[in-house]
Amino acid sequence: MRRDVEFTNAQGTRLVGRLELPPGRVRAVALFAHCFTCTSASHGARRIGMALAEHGIATLAFDFTGLGKSGGSFVDSHFAANVQDLVAAADFLRGDIGAPAVLIGHSLGGAAVIAAAEHIPEATAVVTIGAPFDPAHVLHQLGDQIAAVRAQGQAEVTIGGRPFQVSDAFLHAVEGQDQAARLARLKRALLVLHAPTDATVGLENAGEIFAAAKHPKSFVSLDGADHLLTQPAPAAYAAAMIATWVEPYLPPAVAADAPEEGRVRVTTTDAKFTSIVESSGHSFLADEPLRVGGADLGPTPYDLLLSALGTCTAMTIKLVADREAIPLKGVSIELQHQRCHSEDCAETGEGKPKIDVLTRDITLVGDLSDTQRARLLGIADRCPVHRTLENHPVIKTRLVE
Repeated sequence: MRRDVEFTNAQGTRLVGRLELPPGRVRAVALFAHCFTCTSASHGARRIGMALAEHGIATLAFDFTGLGKSGGSFVDSHFAANVQDLVAAADFLRGDIGAPAVLIGHSLGGAAVIAAAEHIPEATAVVTIGAPFDPAHVLHQLGDQIAAVRAQGQAEVTIGGRPFQVSDAFLHAVEGQDQAARLARLKRALLVLHAPTDATVGLENAGEIFAAAKHPKSFVSLDGADHLLTQPAPAAYAAAMIATWVEPYLPPAVAADAPEEGRVRVTTTDAKFTSIVESSGHSFLADEPLRVGGADLGPTPYDLLLSALGTCTAMTIKLVADREAIPLKGVSIELQHQRCHSEDCAETGEGKPKIDVLTRDITLVGDLSDTQRARLLGIADRCPVHRTLENHPVIKTRLVE
C-alpha cells in the first residue's frame, strides 16, 4: 500500500515522492535517498520500500530536485542540495506520519544520508548501499566532460546515455566533503551493503566507510548484485537484510496519534475492501474474502463483531472467576453469525423476513462444579458488549469537514 506525497524544500521547490505503507501499524519510518541521476522509481527503492513495509516500516522515497517528477532543474541540483532535500523530506515526515528513524541511501544517496544524519536527530540507524566514501567519486562518471563544465561554468554532459546540464557549482559541491569526520561523529548504527563486483563504485569504498565509522556497525556483501540492484534476487536480499538488521535500533512500537481507548479509526487503502483499523496504539487490517472481491488480508466486519463479543465474554468470565476464587483454567468461545427466518417474524416485531442470530458456544476449562459452571455461563450474558448489542445502541453519523 502506498500513497503519493508532495512537499517543498528550503528553496520552495516542489518535491514529489512515494510513501510505502505497511498493511497495519507503522512500526517506524524510513527515508530513502536514490542514486545519482536515478529516481524514486528505481528497482532498489521499490523493492526495499516494499520489504520494509512488510516489517511495519513506512518508507518515503522521493525524487531529488530536477529529477523524476520533482520540480526544479538538475543544473541547480548538487550534493549539498541533495542533503537539504533530505532534511526537507524529514521535516515533511515529522509532520505527516512521524520522523524518520532509518536513513537509507543508494550510491551517491548513501553519501548524502551520511551527511544529512546530523541534521535529523530522530534517526537512529543509517544504511548505505553501493555508496562511495568520497562524494567526489561521482565525477568519474563525467570523465573528459569535466573540462567543459569548468571552462564554461555550465555544460551538457552525458551520464548513462542521458543528457544533463551540469554546473561548476555541482563540481565544487562534491569536492572537499569530509565524510571521514562525519562518519566518526555519526553516533548512529551503520549498515554498509556493497557488491564485491560493483563496477561503478568499487568495494574499497565500503571498506573506507566501515573503517571510518565507530561501532555499532555492520557489513553485508551483496554477492552477485550490480550497482543499480536491477536483479530481483540481490535487491530482495538487500531489502531483507535491512529490515532484519534495523530491528534493534527502532524506537518502541507505539503508534503515533493513536486513538484513545473507546475510539477507533478506520482508513481505507488502495485495495477494494482492505481497511486499516487503529485503536489505543494497536492497528490491524479488515478485509473481505477473495470470493467476493476482497484480498483476504484480515477479518471481515462481521468477524470483528463476533470477536468483540467473544473477547468481552471471555474477559468477563475470567474476571468473575478470579474474584470469586473459581478454579477456572481457561475459556474457549466459538461464535457464529447467521441471518435466520423467525417464526412468523414474531421475534423481530417489525415484520422483517430474517433476523440476525449470534451463536456463542462456550467451553469452560477447569475442575468446576455444576454450580460454578452455571454461574459463569450466566455471567456471559452480562458482559458489556453483550449488553450493548441487546440494548439496540443509537448510531450517530456525522460528516467531518
